[in-house]
Amino acid sequence: MSEATTDSSVLFEERHTGDGYCVAFAQLNAPRALNSLSRPMIDRLQAQLDAWAERDDIVCVVLHGAGEKAFCAGGDVIGLYKAMTSTGDAPSPDAEAFFAHEYRLDHSIHRYPKPVLCWGNGTVMGGGLGVMAGASHRVVTERSKIAMPEVTIGLFPDVGASWFLGRMPQRIGLFLGLTTTPMQPGDALWLGLADYRVDSGKREAVFASLTELDWRGERAADDAVLARALRDFEDAEASDKARRESALFAHQHTIARLTDTATVAEFQKRLTAQAGTDDWFAHGAKAIAGASPLSLAVVHRQLARDPKLSIEQVFQRELAMAIACTRRPDFAEGIRALLVDKDKNPQWSPATLDAVTPEQIAAHFTLPDDYAQHPLADL
Repeated sequence: MSEATTDSSVLFEERHTGDGYCVAFAQLNAPRALNSLSRPMIDRLQAQLDAWAERDDIVCVVLHGAGEKAFCAGGDVIGLYKAMTSTGDAPSPDAEAFFAHEYRLDHSIHRYPKPVLCWGNGTVMGGGLGVMAGASHRVVTERSKIAMPEVTIGLFPDVGASWFLGRMPQRIGLFLGLTTTPMQPGDALWLGLADYRVDSGKREAVFASLTELDWRGERAADDAVLARALRDFEDAEASDKARRESALFAHQHTIARLTDTATVAEFQKRLTAQAGTDDWFAHGAKAIAGASPLSLAVVHRQLARDPKLSIEQVFQRELAMAIACTRRPDFAEGIRALLVDKDKNPQWSPATLDAVTPEQIAAHFTLPDDYAQHPLADL
């Protein structure tokens, strides 16, 4: 027996376990947009997660995406572009509020009082990884492709990336943030962004099995119950093979040497030289050559050293960074060039790394003076 409610962009369902408990399902339902998160989707999901958190009968929440192509390809940047360009040179309240609501949702998942299973099949990018990263039980499949490509549109790796990229070994997180290099399932498993690798064709069997588990209604016990169930569906040999074949693992020492630099310009110089002898680095060299210089400089400060911030401090700092991005031209220009006009010829400001000033970088790490209180001060 199940109970379901729907709206245009998110589907919610509760499946009874037979012993008085329920497993709750939230499906991002915008497959034509690769389940990219719009503001209404974020708000609907936040409200439902808050309601489920208060109910003793809900023992587990499952997050997944409609279709086979993507769990979530990120935030609704087209909507952000419209919001930013509709206010001229003035700040866009709608764009700034989008990030505040998105980060609050991501924080809720990180601190959720019940097990959260995220089925990360297909594309998991940007805001999609922000949702997935906070889940307690994260599944990738053979189709999973994960990336943080924000510098190509004049943004930075956000949604908590300071937390999950900043804690990766050998400064791999810095490398990923600067180069947009995509991660395969084995990379995600090795780096701790995923916990299980399960074949995509087993999804419905996994979901059906959740109502048959011996739930206890107690967090630690239910975490273990869910973990054992997912292990039963996991092909251990395939998972181990994926980890062994991780390209990031294989290149970790080279990545460490490349990122042993004080500036982005020096890193780019080393990366370009490395790409000349190892084709695996070609993607990163091409991406960084076309990225926003100011975004690259901001990301270098963001991720070059792990500041040991709490997850709450991470989201508070990243919101200041995101607001700064909405108030400078590169973010809207990057979206225009890549996704609106699609001419792939963004006119960055400043145009080169040499022209980026320390003051421009520093401005991203302080909330603007017109904010009397931080929107996420209560986290």
